[in-house]
Amino acid sequence: MHLEAELKQLEGEYNMFFSGRMKTPPWETRQRVEAMVKKIDRQPMTNTGDRFRFTTLQTRYATFVDLWDRGLRAREEGRAGPFAQPRPVSKDPQAQRPEDRILNVSSFRDPMREVDKLHELYDSLAEARRTVGEDTVPFHKFAELVKTQVQKLRDTGNAEVAFRVAVKDGKVNFTARAMRTVKEE
Repeated sequence: MHLEAELKQLEGEYNMFFSGRMKTPPWETRQRVEAMVKKIDRQPMTNTGDRFRFTTLQTRYATFVDLWDRGLRAREEGRAGPFAQPRPVSKDPQAQRPEDRILNVSSFRDPMREVDKLHELYDSLAEARRTVGEDTVPFHKFAELVKTQVQKLRDTGNAEVAFRVAVKDGKVNFTARAMRTVKEE
């Protein structure tokens, strides 16, 4: 039945609209389906099977229209409607604590002579990356990065460089900043 195919298309278009993939509701398709339903309803049907099938589609259409109208009304009023996605509730206590956090701050003058601090910083970075589902960086690449950052910032006149490992918005942040040196008087 052509009405069944049109109803499926209308349902798909409304799903796209409520998921945000279409900017406007599918009014044109809805009017076309509504006109088909009215036209078929006016025609006499002697076959009981066809009548049952049409009545089923008609009821399905009416149910969808009610659902779509409630969803549109809720969206216009700024409330969560029947299409709002439920927020996932985690039973893991670690997932319930705040996402943004600083995990480690270390400062270096010469990272090749401060290997213990370098390993501690690397371990906190690797753990943070595993926690958010990112791949870890090999230690030798990490050590080279820290060494070059310290050298680069030391060339600008800063004796000490601070590195910070933090998680912000679900992503790992690794930053380097020159430490301010206090001049003695």
